[in-house]
Amino acid sequence: MGAPSANPLPAMDTAAPDQPPLMEAVPEETWIEVIQKMELVYSDLVSSQNEIEEKNAALVDAQQFIRSVIRALPDVLIVCDLSGRIEQTNQALHDLTGKAKGELSGVSVAELFAPDSRAQVNQLIQSAPLRVSELEVALAGADGESQLLAINCSGRFDSDGRLVGRVLIGRPIGELRRAYEDLNQAHRSLKQAQAQLVQSEKMASLGRLVAGVAHELNNPISFVFGNMTALKGYGERIRRYLDAVDRLADDEELRQLRSELKIDRILDDLTPLIDGSLEGAERVRDIVQSLRRYSTPQQDAKSHFDLPDAIRTAVSWVSRGCRCACQVDYDLPDALEIRGSKGTVHQILMNLVQNAVDVMEDCEEPRLSIACRTRADRVAIDVRDYGPGIAEHVINRLFEPFFTTKPVGKGTGLGLSISYGLAENQGGSLRARNAPDGGAIFTLELPLTKPTGVES
Repeated sequence: MGAPSANPLPAMDTAAPDQPPLMEAVPEETWIEVIQKMELVYSDLVSSQNEIEEKNAALVDAQQFIRSVIRALPDVLIVCDLSGRIEQTNQALHDLTGKAKGELSGVSVAELFAPDSRAQVNQLIQSAPLRVSELEVALAGADGESQLLAINCSGRFDSDGRLVGRVLIGRPIGELRRAYEDLNQAHRSLKQAQAQLVQSEKMASLGRLVAGVAHELNNPISFVFGNMTALKGYGERIRRYLDAVDRLADDEELRQLRSELKIDRILDDLTPLIDGSLEGAERVRDIVQSLRRYSTPQQDAKSHFDLPDAIRTAVSWVSRGCRCACQVDYDLPDALEIRGSKGTVHQILMNLVQNAVDVMEDCEEPRLSIACRTRADRVAIDVRDYGPGIAEHVINRLFEPFFTTKPVGKGTGLGLSISYGLAENQGGSLRARNAPDGGAIFTLELPLTKPTGVES
């Protein structure tokens, strides 16, 4: 055997040249982190699914609610697209037309109406998104007869505010007419009740003033009664004297009888007695006419009258009928004629004076001031009391019907409310405020119209 080679071959690498190196081991912490993130994602998916299910249930409930509301609507409801094709209707339309929901889907809205109303319906649909209301059209009924509807139309928009269709709502005219008739009947009943309340309040006020009016009547009636008594005695003397004349008594006897019966003084007194009696009778007539104007429910005709005289009469009637003695200060012109309803103005003034007297019932020295001032074409009457004034929380409610600060049984709360309305009917106004130094001031303003031929 030969000796080994001096230059032996190098050792061969047994590993394959294309084999990749072995993968290093993944740390356990990385796997834990991956698992935790997967759990979070899964939890979010479950939560989102629950939320979607809840919203879906709410959406189903909302749709059911909307369907039930649409089904229960007594008015006809038609929802259509921009071309006028029906998308949704309600039961009221089905009942009137006799057609089922499936028959109406996709049908042109105009086909539901009578031929002579279709042009109006098409024009109504084209007018959207502008709202058009109370158009009378004829709906083709199930029995072949037309049903008149009062219909309106408005635009329907999507969530982006784009016009996507129209909504038509109609109500049978017969039902509307019945509703209007019921409303008119209720309005007539309300007006009648209001008139009765006004009259009741006037009668209640009149009852409180009977004592004052009786005193006003007593003076002229007593004057007339005294004059008539004197005239009766004078008549007896004149009869005796005329009897002597008829007997053809001599001149001396007639002179003695004339002196004894005081015929000359009787002749001098006749004219003043008759004039005084006529004046008293006229005063009674004026009082009775004022009472009639105050108590009658009809508004008396407008005429010219002296405003200061009406003010003094109103104060006199109220003050004589109240239990407390009230000092009254006047700041009035000697005469001021205006044109209006004297009875109405008289009633307003009496209500204001009565209200002032009532609020000063507990005052030791009740005092009332009444002033009259003119400016331009208006006259203002200020009725001021020196009572406790008007509380701030009630000053804006003074003229509300049935509002009163008086105890139960003392007032109805209609006096000032009625006066406010009467003042407006006369073309004037009535307002209230507190005086700076105490008490309240009610101001009645009236138009100042001078009589024809009177210069300013």
